[in-house]
Amino acid sequence: MQRFVVLFWIVSSGCVLRAETVLVLPFSNQSNSANSSTNVDWIGESISEAVRESLVSEGVLALEREDRLEAFRRLSLRSNAVLTRASIIKAGEALDASEVVYGHYDLTPAGAGAGGSGSRGVLRIGARILNLKRLKQGPELEESGAVEDLAALEARLSWQVLETLAAKIAPSEEEFLRARPRVRLDALESYIRGLLAANPEQRHRFFMQAARLDTAYSQPCFQLGKSYWSKKDYRDAAGWLGRVHRGDPHYLEAQFFLGLCNYQMGDYTAAVKCFETVAASVPLNEVYNDLGAAQTRSNLTAAIESFRKALEGDSADPDYHFNLGYALWEAGQFPAAADRFRAVLERNPNDEEAATLLNRAERREPPRPGNEGYERLKTNYEETAFRQLKAELGGK
Repeated sequence: MQRFVVLFWIVSSGCVLRAETVLVLPFSNQSNSANSSTNVDWIGESISEAVRESLVSEGVLALEREDRLEAFRRLSLRSNAVLTRASIIKAGEALDASEVVYGHYDLTPAGAGAGGSGSRGVLRIGARILNLKRLKQGPELEESGAVEDLAALEARLSWQVLETLAAKIAPSEEEFLRARPRVRLDALESYIRGLLAANPEQRHRFFMQAARLDTAYSQPCFQLGKSYWSKKDYRDAAGWLGRVHRGDPHYLEAQFFLGLCNYQMGDYTAAVKCFETVAASVPLNEVYNDLGAAQTRSNLTAAIESFRKALEGDSADPDYHFNLGYALWEAGQFPAAADRFRAVLERNPNDEEAATLLNRAERREPPRPGNEGYERLKTNYEETAFRQLKAELGGK
Protein backbone atom coordinates (compact mmCIF):
# COMPACT_ATOMS: atom_id res chain seq x y z
CA MET A 1 0.00 0.00 0.00
CA GLN A 2 2.95 2.35 0.52
CA ARG A 3 3.56 2.10 -3.23
CA PHE A 4 0.00 3.31 -3.81
CA VAL A 5 0.69 6.30 -1.56
CA VAL A 6 3.75 7.16 -3.66
CA LEU A 7 1.72 6.83 -6.85
CA PHE A 8 -0.98 9.10 -5.49
CA TRP A 9 1.62 11.66 -4.46
CA ILE A 10 3.16 11.65 -7.94
CA VAL A 11 -0.17 12.50 -9.56
CA SER A 12 -1.40 14.99 -6.96
CA SER A 13 1.93 16.83 -6.94
CA GLY A 14 1.61 17.60 -10.65
CA CYS A 15 4.35 15.27 -11.90
CA VAL A 16 4.37 15.06 -15.71
CA LEU A 17 4.45 11.27 -15.63
CA ARG A 18 1.56 9.90 -17.72
CA ALA A 19 0.32 6.40 -18.40
CA GLU A 20 -0.49 5.38 -21.96
CA THR A 21 -4.28 5.40 -22.29
CA VAL A 22 -6.61 4.31 -25.08
CA LEU A 23 -9.89 5.91 -26.09
CA VAL A 24 -12.35 3.69 -27.97
CA LEU A 25 -14.98 5.63 -29.89
CA PRO A 26 -18.39 4.39 -31.08
CA PHE A 27 -18.19 2.88 -34.57
CA SER A 28 -20.19 4.75 -37.22
CA ASN A 29 -22.98 3.18 -39.26
CA GLN A 30 -22.18 3.26 -42.97
CA SER A 31 -24.98 0.93 -44.04
CA ASN A 32 -26.66 2.01 -47.28
CA SER A 33 -29.99 0.35 -46.58
CA ALA A 34 -32.65 2.69 -45.23
CA ASN A 35 -34.20 -0.35 -43.57
CA SER A 36 -31.17 -0.90 -41.36
CA SER A 37 -29.86 2.60 -40.72
CA THR A 38 -32.13 3.42 -37.78
CA ASN A 39 -32.50 -0.03 -36.24
CA VAL A 40 -28.86 -1.04 -35.97
CA ASP A 41 -27.18 2.14 -34.71
CA TRP A 42 -26.74 0.30 -31.40
CA ILE A 43 -24.15 -1.94 -33.09
CA GLY A 44 -21.61 0.91 -33.16
CA GLU A 45 -21.84 1.26 -29.38
CA SER A 46 -21.65 -2.52 -28.99
CA ILE A 47 -18.42 -2.79 -30.97
CA SER A 48 -16.92 0.07 -28.99
CA GLU A 49 -17.82 -1.50 -25.64
CA ALA A 50 -16.58 -4.94 -26.69
CA VAL A 51 -13.21 -3.58 -27.75
CA ARG A 52 -12.86 -1.36 -24.68
CA GLU A 53 -13.77 -4.08 -22.20
CA SER A 54 -11.47 -6.58 -23.91
CA LEU A 55 -8.55 -4.16 -23.63
CA VAL A 56 -9.30 -3.53 -19.95
CA SER A 57 -9.51 -7.24 -19.19
CA GLU A 58 -6.03 -7.74 -20.67
CA GLY A 59 -4.45 -4.93 -18.66
CA VAL A 60 -4.61 -2.07 -21.17
CA LEU A 61 -5.68 1.30 -19.76
CA ALA A 62 -8.80 2.03 -21.81
CA LEU A 63 -10.86 5.04 -20.77
CA GLU A 64 -14.30 4.48 -19.27
CA ARG A 65 -17.42 4.93 -21.38
CA GLU A 66 -18.61 7.64 -18.96
CA ASP A 67 -15.42 9.64 -19.62
CA ARG A 68 -16.03 9.48 -23.36
CA LEU A 69 -19.67 10.54 -22.96
CA GLU A 70 -18.61 13.56 -20.91
CA ALA A 71 -15.99 14.53 -23.50
CA PHE A 72 -18.56 14.23 -26.29
CA ARG A 73 -20.95 16.41 -24.30
CA ARG A 74 -18.33 19.11 -23.82
CA LEU A 75 -17.37 18.98 -27.50
CA SER A 76 -21.02 18.90 -28.64
CA LEU A 77 -20.50 15.60 -30.48
CA ARG A 78 -23.26 13.04 -31.01
CA SER A 79 -22.35 9.45 -30.08
CA ASN A 80 -23.67 7.99 -33.33
CA ALA A 81 -22.26 10.73 -35.60
CA VAL A 82 -19.71 10.02 -38.34
CA LEU A 83 -16.66 11.72 -36.86
CA THR A 84 -14.13 13.68 -38.88
CA ARG A 85 -10.41 13.22 -38.26
CA ALA A 86 -10.42 16.59 -36.50
CA SER A 87 -13.24 15.48 -34.16
CA ILE A 88 -11.44 12.22 -33.40
CA ILE A 89 -8.28 14.13 -32.49
CA LYS A 90 -10.23 16.62 -30.36
CA ALA A 91 -11.94 13.82 -28.43
CA GLY A 92 -8.64 12.07 -27.81
CA GLU A 93 -6.90 15.26 -26.70
CA ALA A 94 -9.79 16.19 -24.41
CA LEU A 95 -9.24 12.94 -22.51
CA ASP A 96 -5.42 12.97 -22.73
CA ALA A 97 -5.47 9.68 -24.65
CA SER A 98 -2.37 8.30 -26.34
CA GLU A 99 -4.24 6.18 -28.88
CA VAL A 100 -7.74 6.40 -30.31
CA VAL A 101 -9.57 3.38 -31.70
CA TYR A 102 -12.40 4.23 -34.09
CA GLY A 103 -14.10 2.73 -37.13
CA HIS A 104 -17.26 1.92 -39.02
CA TYR A 105 -19.56 -0.95 -39.88
CA ASP A 106 -21.77 -1.81 -42.84
CA LEU A 107 -24.76 -4.15 -42.66
CA THR A 108 -25.98 -5.69 -45.90
CA PRO A 109 -29.45 -7.09 -45.16
CA ALA A 110 -30.43 -10.59 -46.21
CA GLY A 111 -31.96 -10.63 -49.68
CA ALA A 112 -29.73 -7.77 -50.80
CA GLY A 113 -26.70 -9.81 -51.75
CA ALA A 114 -25.93 -10.96 -48.24
CA GLY A 115 -26.15 -14.61 -49.12
CA GLY A 116 -27.04 -17.48 -46.81
CA SER A 117 -30.55 -18.30 -45.67
CA GLY A 118 -31.90 -17.54 -42.22
CA SER A 119 -29.52 -14.65 -41.58
CA ARG A 120 -30.46 -11.00 -41.05
CA GLY A 121 -27.48 -10.03 -43.14
CA VAL A 122 -23.72 -9.71 -43.41
CA LEU A 123 -21.87 -7.28 -41.18
CA ARG A 124 -18.54 -5.78 -42.20
CA ILE A 125 -16.49 -3.96 -39.56
CA GLY A 126 -13.43 -1.79 -40.13
CA ALA A 127 -11.28 -0.32 -37.35
CA ARG A 128 -8.31 2.02 -37.24
CA ILE A 129 -5.96 3.15 -34.50
CA LEU A 130 -4.68 6.73 -34.42
CA ASN A 131 -1.54 7.47 -32.43
CA LEU A 132 -2.08 10.99 -31.11
CA LYS A 133 1.56 11.56 -30.18
CA ARG A 134 2.78 11.03 -33.73
CA LEU A 135 -0.57 11.64 -35.47
CA LYS A 136 0.06 8.37 -37.26
CA GLN A 137 -2.81 6.16 -38.38
CA GLY A 138 -2.42 2.42 -38.50
CA PRO A 139 -3.76 0.05 -41.17
CA GLU A 140 -7.44 -0.87 -41.21
CA LEU A 141 -8.39 -3.92 -39.18
CA GLU A 142 -11.33 -5.82 -40.64
CA GLU A 143 -13.84 -8.51 -39.70
CA SER A 144 -16.97 -9.69 -41.49
CA GLY A 145 -19.63 -12.34 -41.08
CA ALA A 146 -23.28 -12.95 -40.28
CA VAL A 147 -24.71 -10.27 -38.02
CA GLU A 148 -26.00 -13.04 -35.73
CA ASP A 149 -22.32 -13.70 -34.92
CA LEU A 150 -21.74 -10.11 -33.77
CA ALA A 151 -20.20 -11.14 -30.44
CA ALA A 152 -17.70 -13.40 -32.22
CA LEU A 153 -16.87 -10.69 -34.76
CA GLU A 154 -16.32 -8.21 -31.93
CA ALA A 155 -14.05 -10.65 -30.11
CA ARG A 156 -11.89 -11.26 -33.20
CA LEU A 157 -11.67 -7.53 -33.89
CA SER A 158 -10.79 -6.87 -30.23
CA TRP A 159 -7.92 -9.34 -30.48
CA GLN A 160 -6.60 -7.56 -33.57
CA VAL A 161 -6.73 -4.22 -31.73
CA LEU A 162 -5.00 -5.70 -28.68
CA GLU A 163 -2.32 -7.33 -30.83
CA THR A 164 -1.69 -3.99 -32.55
CA LEU A 165 -1.59 -1.91 -29.37
CA ALA A 166 0.10 -4.30 -26.93
CA ALA A 167 1.53 -7.33 -28.67
CA LYS A 168 3.78 -8.15 -25.71
CA ILE A 169 0.85 -8.83 -23.38
CA ALA A 170 -1.62 -10.22 -25.92
CA PRO A 171 -2.47 -13.91 -25.50
CA SER A 172 -2.80 -16.11 -28.55
CA GLU A 173 -5.94 -15.49 -30.58
CA GLU A 174 -7.21 -18.95 -29.69
CA GLU A 175 -6.79 -18.34 -25.97
CA PHE A 176 -8.31 -14.86 -26.23
CA LEU A 177 -11.41 -16.09 -28.06
CA ARG A 178 -11.85 -19.09 -25.78
CA ALA A 179 -12.16 -16.73 -22.79
CA ARG A 180 -15.02 -14.85 -24.47
CA PRO A 181 -18.14 -16.99 -24.78
CA ARG A 182 -20.58 -16.16 -27.52
CA VAL A 183 -23.59 -14.05 -26.64
CA ARG A 184 -26.97 -14.19 -28.32
CA LEU A 185 -27.55 -11.25 -30.66
CA ASP A 186 -30.87 -10.31 -29.07
CA ALA A 187 -29.31 -10.37 -25.59
CA LEU A 188 -26.41 -8.23 -26.77
CA GLU A 189 -28.80 -5.76 -28.38
CA SER A 190 -30.90 -5.50 -25.22
CA TYR A 191 -27.81 -4.87 -23.10
CA ILE A 192 -26.50 -2.10 -25.35
CA ARG A 193 -29.94 -0.52 -25.61
CA GLY A 194 -29.93 -0.55 -21.81
CA LEU A 195 -26.66 1.39 -21.76
CA LEU A 196 -28.13 3.87 -24.23
CA ALA A 197 -31.51 4.20 -22.47
CA ALA A 198 -32.54 7.65 -21.28
CA ASN A 199 -34.01 6.74 -17.86
CA PRO A 200 -33.48 4.14 -15.11
CA GLU A 201 -36.74 2.30 -15.82
CA GLN A 202 -35.81 1.72 -19.45
CA ARG A 203 -32.30 0.65 -18.50
CA HIS A 204 -33.61 -1.83 -15.96
CA ARG A 205 -36.07 -3.32 -18.44
CA PHE A 206 -33.42 -3.79 -21.15
CA PHE A 207 -30.84 -5.24 -18.74
CA MET A 208 -33.39 -7.66 -17.31
CA GLN A 209 -34.35 -8.74 -20.81
CA ALA A 210 -30.71 -9.28 -21.77
CA ALA A 211 -30.08 -11.41 -18.67
CA ARG A 212 -33.14 -13.55 -19.36
CA LEU A 213 -32.32 -14.04 -23.04
CA ASP A 214 -28.81 -15.33 -22.27
CA THR A 215 -28.34 -16.56 -18.71
CA ALA A 216 -24.56 -16.92 -19.17
CA TYR A 217 -24.16 -13.26 -20.17
CA SER A 218 -22.82 -11.50 -17.09
CA GLN A 219 -22.58 -7.83 -18.15
CA PRO A 220 -26.31 -7.16 -17.60
CA CYS A 221 -26.05 -9.01 -14.28
CA PHE A 222 -23.45 -6.49 -13.13
CA GLN A 223 -25.61 -3.55 -14.16
CA LEU A 224 -28.67 -5.01 -12.43
CA GLY A 225 -26.64 -5.71 -9.30
CA LYS A 226 -25.39 -2.13 -9.12
CA SER A 227 -28.93 -0.87 -9.69
CA TYR A 228 -30.35 -2.91 -6.81
CA TRP A 229 -27.39 -1.91 -4.61
CA SER A 230 -28.19 1.77 -5.18
CA LYS A 231 -31.75 1.06 -3.97
CA LYS A 232 -30.38 -0.73 -0.86
CA ASP A 233 -32.04 -3.96 -2.00
CA TYR A 234 -29.06 -6.00 -0.87
CA ARG A 235 -30.54 -9.45 -1.37
CA ASP A 236 -31.48 -8.91 -5.02
CA ALA A 237 -28.23 -7.04 -5.63
CA ALA A 238 -26.22 -9.96 -4.25
CA GLY A 239 -28.12 -12.40 -6.44
CA TRP A 240 -27.18 -10.52 -9.61
CA LEU A 241 -23.62 -9.62 -8.60
CA GLY A 242 -22.92 -13.24 -7.76
CA ARG A 243 -23.61 -14.15 -11.39
CA VAL A 244 -20.76 -11.99 -12.75
CA HIS A 245 -18.13 -14.48 -13.88
CA ARG A 246 -14.36 -14.19 -13.47
CA GLY A 247 -13.76 -13.40 -17.14
CA ASP A 248 -15.94 -10.31 -16.96
CA PRO A 249 -13.99 -7.02 -16.73
CA HIS A 250 -16.37 -5.97 -13.94
CA TYR A 251 -15.69 -9.09 -11.85
CA LEU A 252 -13.61 -7.46 -9.12
CA GLU A 253 -15.97 -4.50 -8.81
CA ALA A 254 -18.87 -6.95 -8.61
CA GLN A 255 -17.07 -8.82 -5.82
CA PHE A 256 -16.51 -5.56 -3.94
CA PHE A 257 -20.20 -4.67 -3.98
CA LEU A 258 -21.16 -8.28 -3.32
CA GLY A 259 -19.00 -8.07 -0.19
CA LEU A 260 -20.86 -4.94 0.88
CA CYS A 261 -24.21 -6.66 0.26
CA ASN A 262 -23.15 -9.68 2.32
CA TYR A 263 -21.99 -7.37 5.11
CA GLN A 264 -25.32 -5.54 5.15
CA MET A 265 -27.15 -8.88 5.27
CA GLY A 266 -25.02 -10.09 8.20
CA ASP A 267 -23.08 -12.77 6.29
CA TYR A 268 -19.64 -11.58 7.41
CA THR A 269 -17.82 -14.77 6.38
CA ALA A 270 -19.00 -14.36 2.79
CA ALA A 271 -18.12 -10.65 2.92
CA VAL A 272 -14.57 -11.43 4.05
CA LYS A 273 -14.15 -13.86 1.15
CA CYS A 274 -15.31 -11.25 -1.38
CA PHE A 275 -13.05 -8.50 -0.05
CA GLU A 276 -10.06 -10.86 0.13
CA THR A 277 -10.62 -11.75 -3.53
CA VAL A 278 -10.54 -8.08 -4.51
CA ALA A 279 -7.60 -7.15 -2.27
CA ALA A 280 -5.45 -9.88 -3.82
CA SER A 281 -5.62 -8.08 -7.20
CA VAL A 282 -6.51 -4.48 -6.35
CA PRO A 283 -5.15 -3.51 -2.89
CA LEU A 284 -7.20 -0.36 -2.53
CA ASN A 285 -7.53 1.43 0.81
CA GLU A 286 -11.32 1.10 0.74
CA VAL A 287 -11.09 -2.64 0.11
CA TYR A 288 -8.82 -3.20 3.13
CA ASN A 289 -11.09 -0.97 5.20
CA ASP A 290 -14.20 -2.97 4.36
CA LEU A 291 -12.34 -6.24 4.76
CA GLY A 292 -11.39 -5.14 8.28
CA ALA A 293 -15.00 -4.22 9.01
CA ALA A 294 -16.14 -7.73 8.08
CA GLN A 295 -13.28 -9.34 10.03
CA THR A 296 -14.15 -7.56 13.29
CA ARG A 297 -16.98 -10.05 13.86
CA SER A 298 -14.70 -13.09 13.94
CA ASN A 299 -11.00 -12.18 13.88
CA LEU A 300 -9.97 -8.95 15.57
CA THR A 301 -6.27 -9.56 14.94
CA ALA A 302 -6.86 -9.80 11.20
CA ALA A 303 -9.21 -6.80 11.32
CA ILE A 304 -6.58 -4.62 13.02
CA GLU A 305 -4.05 -5.58 10.35
CA SER A 306 -6.49 -4.75 7.54
CA PHE A 307 -7.38 -1.39 9.09
CA ARG A 308 -3.67 -0.60 9.46
CA LYS A 309 -3.17 -1.23 5.74
CA ALA A 310 -6.05 1.11 4.89
CA LEU A 311 -4.59 3.78 7.19
CA GLU A 312 -1.11 3.39 5.69
CA GLY A 313 -2.66 4.09 2.31
CA ASP A 314 -4.43 7.28 3.42
CA SER A 315 -3.65 8.66 6.87
CA ALA A 316 -5.76 11.78 6.19
CA ASP A 317 -9.05 9.86 6.21
CA PRO A 318 -10.63 10.03 9.68
CA ASP A 319 -12.72 6.90 9.02
CA TYR A 320 -9.59 4.77 8.78
CA HIS A 321 -8.36 6.12 12.13
CA PHE A 322 -11.79 5.52 13.63
CA ASN A 323 -12.07 1.92 12.44
CA LEU A 324 -8.59 1.04 13.66
CA GLY A 325 -9.35 2.68 16.98
CA TYR A 326 -12.61 0.76 17.26
CA ALA A 327 -10.90 -2.59 16.57
CA LEU A 328 -8.14 -1.82 19.07
CA TRP A 329 -10.77 -0.89 21.67
CA GLU A 330 -12.61 -4.14 20.99
CA ALA A 331 -9.30 -5.99 21.48
CA GLY A 332 -8.71 -4.28 24.84
CA GLN A 333 -5.77 -2.19 23.58
CA PHE A 334 -7.10 0.98 25.21
CA PRO A 335 -4.12 3.42 24.96
CA ALA A 336 -3.61 2.63 21.25
CA ALA A 337 -7.35 2.93 20.64
CA ALA A 338 -7.44 6.31 22.40
CA ASP A 339 -4.63 7.56 20.15
CA ARG A 340 -6.68 6.70 17.05
CA PHE A 341 -9.83 8.36 18.37
CA ARG A 342 -7.82 11.51 19.15
CA ALA A 343 -6.54 11.42 15.56
CA VAL A 344 -10.17 11.32 14.37
CA LEU A 345 -11.07 14.34 16.47
CA GLU A 346 -8.04 16.25 15.20
CA ARG A 347 -9.45 15.83 11.70
CA ASN A 348 -13.11 16.20 12.66
CA PRO A 349 -13.71 17.83 16.07
CA ASN A 350 -17.49 17.33 15.69
CA ASP A 351 -17.32 13.53 15.55
CA GLU A 352 -19.48 12.69 18.58
CA GLU A 353 -19.09 8.95 18.14
CA ALA A 354 -15.30 9.21 18.25
CA ALA A 355 -15.52 11.45 21.32
CA THR A 356 -17.72 8.90 23.11
CA LEU A 357 -15.40 6.00 22.32
CA LEU A 358 -12.33 8.06 23.28
CA ASN A 359 -13.90 8.62 26.69
CA ARG A 360 -14.51 4.89 27.10
CA ALA A 361 -11.00 3.99 25.94
CA GLU A 362 -9.42 6.49 28.35
CA ARG A 363 -11.47 4.98 31.21
CA ARG A 364 -10.44 1.49 29.98
CA GLU A 365 -14.11 0.63 29.74
CA PRO A 366 -14.47 -2.59 27.70
CA PRO A 367 -17.14 -3.04 25.04
CA ARG A 368 -20.50 -4.27 26.21
CA PRO A 369 -22.71 -6.80 24.40
CA GLY A 370 -24.60 -5.02 21.64
CA ASN A 371 -21.77 -2.55 20.94
CA GLU A 372 -21.15 -4.10 17.50
CA GLY A 373 -21.68 -2.19 14.28
CA TYR A 374 -19.53 0.89 14.78
CA GLU A 375 -17.43 0.11 11.70
CA ARG A 376 -17.49 2.68 8.94
CA LEU A 377 -17.70 1.27 5.43
CA LYS A 378 -16.42 2.73 2.19
CA THR A 379 -18.56 2.35 -0.92
CA ASN A 380 -16.28 4.04 -3.47
CA TYR A 381 -14.36 1.69 -5.74
CA GLU A 382 -11.48 3.18 -7.74
CA GLU A 383 -9.96 0.24 -9.63
CA THR A 384 -9.41 2.25 -12.82
CA ALA A 385 -7.57 5.00 -10.96
CA PHE A 386 -5.44 2.42 -9.16
CA ARG A 387 -4.43 0.68 -12.38
CA GLN A 388 -3.62 3.99 -14.03
CA LEU A 389 -1.50 5.10 -11.09
CA LYS A 390 0.29 1.76 -11.10
CA ALA A 391 0.94 2.03 -14.83
CA GLU A 392 2.53 5.45 -14.38
CA LEU A 393 5.47 3.74 -12.70
CA GLY A 394 5.62 1.07 -15.36
CA GLY A 395 3.62 -1.44 -13.32
CA LYS A 396 6.46 -1.85 -10.81
